[in-house]
Amino acid sequence: MWWESTGPATAGRLEAAGAGTVLNDVGELDLGQIIGNAWHLVFEGFEAGHEGHREALTTLGNGYLGVRGAAPEGGPFSYAGMYLAGVYNRVRAKSADEMLLEEHMVNAPNCLPLDLRLAGGQWWSEGGLAVVRERRVLDLKRAVLERRLLLEGADRRRLEVVQTRFASMAEPHLLALETIITALGWGGVVEVRSGIDAGVRNANLPERAQGSDVHLADRTATGCPGPDVPPDAASVVEVETTQSLIRIAAAYRTHVAPAAAGSEDGRKGTFHFRTLRLSLEAGTAVRITKTVAVVTSRDRAIASPETGARAVLARAGGDFDALLAAHEEAWRRELRPFLVEIDAPVQVRLVLNLHIFHLLQTLTHHTAELDAGVTARGLHGEGYRGHVFWDELFVLPVLTSRTPDVARSVIEYRWRRLPAARHAAAAEGLAGAKFPWQSGSDGTEETPKWLYNDRSGRWVRDHSHMQVHSGLAVAFNAWQYFQATGNKIWLLQKGAELVIEVARFFRSLADPDQRDGRYHLRGVVGPDEYHTGYPGRDKPGLDDNAYTNVMAAWVCSQAAGIMSFLHGSERAGLMERLGVTDEEIAGWAHIGTAMYVPFHSDGVISQFEGYGDLKELDWEHYRDTYGDIERLDLILEAEDDATNCYKLAKQADVLMLPYLLGHEGLTATLQRLQYGFTQEQLNRTIEYYLARTAHGSTLSRVAHASVLAGLDPDRAWDSFREALDADLDDTQHGTTRAGIHLGAMGGTIDVVQRSFAGLRFSGDTILFAPNLPTGLRGLAFEVLYRGHRLRVNLKDGHMSIASAPGDAGPITVHVSGHDVVLPPGRTRQFPLPVRAPGVAAS
Repeated sequence: MWWESTGPATAGRLEAAGAGTVLNDVGELDLGQIIGNAWHLVFEGFEAGHEGHREALTTLGNGYLGVRGAAPEGGPFSYAGMYLAGVYNRVRAKSADEMLLEEHMVNAPNCLPLDLRLAGGQWWSEGGLAVVRERRVLDLKRAVLERRLLLEGADRRRLEVVQTRFASMAEPHLLALETIITALGWGGVVEVRSGIDAGVRNANLPERAQGSDVHLADRTATGCPGPDVPPDAASVVEVETTQSLIRIAAAYRTHVAPAAAGSEDGRKGTFHFRTLRLSLEAGTAVRITKTVAVVTSRDRAIASPETGARAVLARAGGDFDALLAAHEEAWRRELRPFLVEIDAPVQVRLVLNLHIFHLLQTLTHHTAELDAGVTARGLHGEGYRGHVFWDELFVLPVLTSRTPDVARSVIEYRWRRLPAARHAAAAEGLAGAKFPWQSGSDGTEETPKWLYNDRSGRWVRDHSHMQVHSGLAVAFNAWQYFQATGNKIWLLQKGAELVIEVARFFRSLADPDQRDGRYHLRGVVGPDEYHTGYPGRDKPGLDDNAYTNVMAAWVCSQAAGIMSFLHGSERAGLMERLGVTDEEIAGWAHIGTAMYVPFHSDGVISQFEGYGDLKELDWEHYRDTYGDIERLDLILEAEDDATNCYKLAKQADVLMLPYLLGHEGLTATLQRLQYGFTQEQLNRTIEYYLARTAHGSTLSRVAHASVLAGLDPDRAWDSFREALDADLDDTQHGTTRAGIHLGAMGGTIDVVQRSFAGLRFSGDTILFAPNLPTGLRGLAFEVLYRGHRLRVNLKDGHMSIASAPGDAGPITVHVSGHDVVLPPGRTRQFPLPVRAPGVAAS
């Protein structure tokens, strides 16, 4: 039997037998040591210190909801969390002696509880049953979590328990948990307690702010708990968020086969449950099926959350196998276009599959029916309070090229918040739309005002809300969606408006300087959050952050370009609706050629004006003193110093320019700005910032891997491998327990297509400039481009691109300097160029 091996030998024998990857606690086996099946993530044994991390990595979702991989029986080390896309609530909290209103993604009622006890004993969750063996398998190909346990009571009686759960991709409101229990060598009564806890709190992320973590009020209708309730009867638990007044109903049913001997409803505070009595015979399995339907007042086509939840549960029925089969088929359809086949070590394939899996637990075709953005930590935990940052910049390239309807819905989350963004700009006396750095329910700026430093015990002002470049990401994503789809109707209705309103904001923010004839952006913060001001200056903000300036020039050029692209009534109608004038168009075009970009004397792009005057950091000293220095901001603040004083970066800042625009695109943009910029300058710029980046963000190595691919694919591969490990190895030191890093996960998938395959879009042309590293012997994937479903395959020195049969018009494919026309139903072959290191592909 599976539990008969013990200790490290258990893992060895499981791996030898072909089991999935086995991850034990760090003291025994580094979490990054991944071998085995590239579609199975396996955790053997229990380790309290890793439980939160494992719960996040085994979260199941479907784009509507996400449920952490917590133990159904609960316990002191378990944190059950269920998060519903777009469901937020505000509470008051005290930070640095200041009372503030904070918005959080809500931890919804815990639908998992299913506890066991031997007759006359204590509940499993209270220590009545001890875990002798435990093994969890996340099957990425089926989107199913399986858990196998051997339990032992105080009297040495043993139970074998097998649990299987899924969040249905076929019915997004539905969760299912099957528990099969078998008495080993004895017979008797076992009790099962199945229910829903309406009294959960938001406590996944330790907060120094003093305030309420209660977001839910129990609104469950009072009944008459008691004996002789039909075991299969459905029950409903209903709550309401305390400020946003969103109703959440969860209907649940627990079915037992063979039938339960009796059942009784009960309630302990906000925990609503049903207790069932089972008669077990030695060696005979008993099957317990719990199905839950979750509906909120934000949902469509319902009379009420309660009636909606009951209806979903009634339609689902109680056949677990049928529900599982429907889910697996729907999951296969969702997964199919995202499959990336790589000829690489199994650990790389596993983690890449894991990233694809979690992207699709968070954002699916079900998300397209909702008003929800790309939360930085997925639907996996409460990190960053569930806010929306700029992570869609790293995620949307993958979605746009596979499920454009989902990408469009995410962009339209921003479009629906244009009124709030316009209001934010107007409040500062500016035109256009100013998008927040952190967004939630309504587009209000949700960035915390204070950050607590555990090292110093002090509250520090958080100036990250000054990252106005978040709007540039919104505009860039909208344009990239149009480039990939050619959806002109959407461009006219929504996309152009996003680009134009962001261009208006930056045109009004730009400060013309008659001395140099250039426009300057003052008082901003770039992607590198370690620099929020100048040494010795009280007022926060930086002048001429290169990333912000160049992308502001890009968006202004793009806004003018859209108006040139449109003609006749389309152009006139858009100008009338948005109040665009010819003078305004000329102003955008001018800024697109006259924005200032700072450079060092050696031609390296300066991160911002004055960056080159800062002190060099003694990196060796800090690494020797602290080991990990990813949070240099907290380390230096505790030393009464500041990152503002040094030439360093938290993450890619300047290097975000070649990441987004490509090497050639950056050069062309700078040339439009009348700056000569050579490949050698770009090489020096890349090396300069690679040497000064602390990688305090999981996004950093993603951007570095992408940028390096065009210069040195093998170095890019090393950075890519580090980016892959961020959540599996929890390289941010305990942060994964509060949710996966969705931007980094999406970004690693995109690196494969954007950087190693060299994929870019440009009008009616799809471009490839392959840069395969030594460690990646081949790859294959699908993309959807302007009505063509393309199968891309790189192997053995050749690249093939096959277009599936269809009625779309021909497209132009550009591969390493060669253009060919590709109609639907045809395949084109290209030789892969042999390239010397340090020479960018074209």
